[in-house]
Amino acid sequence: MTTPPGGDTPAATPFHDLDAYVALPRLSGLVLSPDGSRLVTAVQTLDRKRTAYVTALWEVDPSGERPARRLTRSAKSESSAAFTPAGDLLFTSARPDPDATEPDDEPPAALWLLPADGAEARVVADRRAGIGGVRTAKDAPTVLVVSDVLPSASDPSDDDRRRKERKEAKVAAILHTGYPVRYWDHDLGPGAPHAFVATVSDNIAAPLAGERDPRLDLSDVTPGARHELHQQSPALSPDGRTVVTPWNRAVARGEVRTHLVAIDVATGDRRVLVEDADGDLSRPVVSPDGQQVVYLRESISTPHRAPALELWVVPLAGGEPRRVAGHWDRWAVDPVWLPTSDALLVVADDDGRSPVFHVELATDTVTRVTSDDAAFTDVRVSPDGRTAYALRSSYAAPAAPVRIDLAAALAGGPVAAEPLRSPAPEVALPGRLDEVVTTAEDGTRVRAWLALPDGAGPDAKAPLLLWIHGGPLGSWNAWSWRWNPWLLVAQGYAVLLPDPALSTGYGQEFVQRGWGAWGAAPYTDLMAATDAALERDDVDPERTAAMGGSFGGYMANWVAGHTDRFRAIVTHASLWALDQFGPTTDASYYWQREMTPEMALSNSPHRFVGDIVTPMLVVHGDKDYRVPIGEGLRLWYELLSASGLPADEHGRSPHRFLYYPDENHWVLKPQHAKVWYGTVAAFLAEHVLGRTGDDAVPYPELLG
Repeated sequence: MTTPPGGDTPAATPFHDLDAYVALPRLSGLVLSPDGSRLVTAVQTLDRKRTAYVTALWEVDPSGERPARRLTRSAKSESSAAFTPAGDLLFTSARPDPDATEPDDEPPAALWLLPADGAEARVVADRRAGIGGVRTAKDAPTVLVVSDVLPSASDPSDDDRRRKERKEAKVAAILHTGYPVRYWDHDLGPGAPHAFVATVSDNIAAPLAGERDPRLDLSDVTPGARHELHQQSPALSPDGRTVVTPWNRAVARGEVRTHLVAIDVATGDRRVLVEDADGDLSRPVVSPDGQQVVYLRESISTPHRAPALELWVVPLAGGEPRRVAGHWDRWAVDPVWLPTSDALLVVADDDGRSPVFHVELATDTVTRVTSDDAAFTDVRVSPDGRTAYALRSSYAAPAAPVRIDLAAALAGGPVAAEPLRSPAPEVALPGRLDEVVTTAEDGTRVRAWLALPDGAGPDAKAPLLLWIHGGPLGSWNAWSWRWNPWLLVAQGYAVLLPDPALSTGYGQEFVQRGWGAWGAAPYTDLMAATDAALERDDVDPERTAAMGGSFGGYMANWVAGHTDRFRAIVTHASLWALDQFGPTTDASYYWQREMTPEMALSNSPHRFVGDIVTPMLVVHGDKDYRVPIGEGLRLWYELLSASGLPADEHGRSPHRFLYYPDENHWVLKPQHAKVWYGTVAAFLAEHVLGRTGDDAVPYPELLG
């Protein structure tokens, strides 16, 4: 517990107690039943040992009248929820299968069906490789799942046998013949993802009593695939006859390109739907009438030209693709068709928010639908097209289900989303959220959120913490459980969340300003936002710190080597030596599009280590494949050996290194999140607040 500036007693919020914070329920995903009567979301909570999260499926009443009710419960969690046309709920879970012929102590995720009539859930498909990526057809009892297949396997039973032998022999080696070899936090191979399709017949949904309930007959519609479906999401046509999917293609010099293909479910015939020499294609969705496919196109960047994310449509039968709303200077994502197949709903970052927009295909007219200062995800549309449902979050509230009156928005302008009865309670904050707007050196408008503690004012100025977002193509606009400013606000800090050059939601030119020159406009924008915040009478200009993760960690390193204005700097999963980072990250081919070797060297923070005179806390996980651990190890050694604050003759240094042997780019385990926030708070308390000893450690039991 801490006392907010100007207060006499601690505020009673979960952000003053890390145990209470990590125990807060967390929502993700939203699916709507075909008749529009049921909404299902996933809720993550602590397990009994409080050392891991488990996920259960909950039903939310679309009318907002009935309280949410829990549908599933297991120690292994549930995910990938999808409704069949009959209203049965499919999901994946690694919970034990009571009908398994060979029980497994650690079963892979299987496909389960929860009947609409309330009968008990049961397994309807399983593979030793596990099952995920569930999709269902709108008008046919067809389900699509994704599962890995070993390249040497001749059939499913052979694949299961080979996997069992490999597991029993404790063989983990993987022989690669191409690129990539890993992704974020996991190794690729030896299996490769394949798309399987099956029919959910009446005897599957409502089986007769027997010794063993029938299972789905999974048919592999992508035989021979290697990494073509890696990190891709196949889609089904409404009639279940066609799979449309991004298709990775390895090309020269370790490059990977992605186009769209259509696969005939009955014959397995595959045809190229769209191939674009200048763009990578992703996230296809087939229209309700089965005639068109909407997809995202990301232009191929160069060191001198930033990528652009665009919305396109193409006839499913084949034909010329067309860009949608090409005049609109925003990056639309997550397209959803309206039932009439003549318009889309999308979300797009926009000035520190991420509203829902309506896009009319015939005229390319873009209309903002939601007025909330918030970000929306998982948009779903009612069968009559008059209502949408979504998860809404912002830096004022975590994700919660809402209802959006589409008819009113299209008739009279943006509307506020109406809250539904959520499975998670509302969360009390330890402060308030303001907005800071300033002008950069080149005259560009730069804005930020500022989270302030209760009681901050002219007589109780709050120390400032500059928190830099990752990406770099992103925006501070949605609630984050990992990068949550309110835990530091509860410690008395004013937390500044700026969107500098490279941030999304301000137009293509704003991204281009920072492209290939990370140490230029992004840095000066951050300093301009900091200056503007420090002009306020409720912020203390003498007590400041900076921190960031990933690209934000890169910027924290750059800040450390270019100014001494901050008392402490925290750098998490950060890029340090760009020449080293480029060939070792998990997608080196993409990095090669961002900077030439000369640009990478010019923008590399390691060149300025001798100018670092600010104490730094370095945080890195060994399982981080996006920013490999070598970045953190080299940064740590060079801080001790070559910075302006090197280790003394006894090896002592004000710098600290928090190392996680079993965490990745993020810190996901609840106990490790507590250590992360506790260590950061202690480090900042020592250097910014001037506390020492036990007074510097808000959570001493976590730090050994």
